[in-house]
Amino acid sequence: MRVLILGGTTEASAIARALADDRRFNPVLSLAGRTRSPAKPPIPWRVGGFGGVAGLTDYLQREGMQALIDATHPFAARMKANAAQVAIPRVVVLRPAWLAQPGDDWSLVPNMQAAAEALGHRPRQVFLTVGQGELAVFGPPHRYLVRSVDPPPDAPVGATIITARGPFTEGDDRALMQSHAIDTLVTKNSGGSAVASKLAAARALGVRVIMVDRPPPPAGVVVRDAAGALAWLHAQAALRGV
Repeated sequence: MRVLILGGTTEASAIARALADDRRFNPVLSLAGRTRSPAKPPIPWRVGGFGGVAGLTDYLQREGMQALIDATHPFAARMKANAAQVAIPRVVVLRPAWLAQPGDDWSLVPNMQAAAEALGHRPRQVFLTVGQGELAVFGPPHRYLVRSVDPPPDAPVGATIITARGPFTEGDDRALMQSHAIDTLVTKNSGGSAVASKLAAARALGVRVIMVDRPPPPAGVVVRDAAGALAWLHAQAALRGV
């Protein structure tokens, strides 16, 4: 059974590993290409966009795909919207969002522009963990720390850039924030445990968090994790007698 996995998340990687040795399936993992040197997956893979709904539909038909697993990032709104319009069975993997815990100092905002505005006019030491494509809205009078797998092209002028690949521990993030005297963390509510260490570190240090809310979830079947997506896929295979 031919399966396309739209990836770039830990859930997509887990699904790929689970299907690598399952002869019932012939999967392909698709990555957006935002990371220059992604970890090599254990199944066939491709990099880059499809060219909108029409391009994605053409690819699915040309490759004989019979199921689509959308395991893209919770903020990949355009890709999720495109995937929602294709005419093959589809499931969306959407990990639970983070919830504020006792001791957290969160300011919830709807988008990245609002996050930049929420910093105010008093100079702050800001740790930005928002993705390479969303740094351009941040500027003076604040000083910024940016951590990214690859050097970002649009980092704020004078920002301190750290290139590193996670996962990171709470201790790692606490030490990083302390060494740079961080008083504000800006992040997106991507959810999941792999990148939650920064929130625990911010809580422990009393660092304010500006949290960008998620876009609305797409229509269709939604599961919380890789196990849910695999259960859905196994049910699709059973319907086909695979």
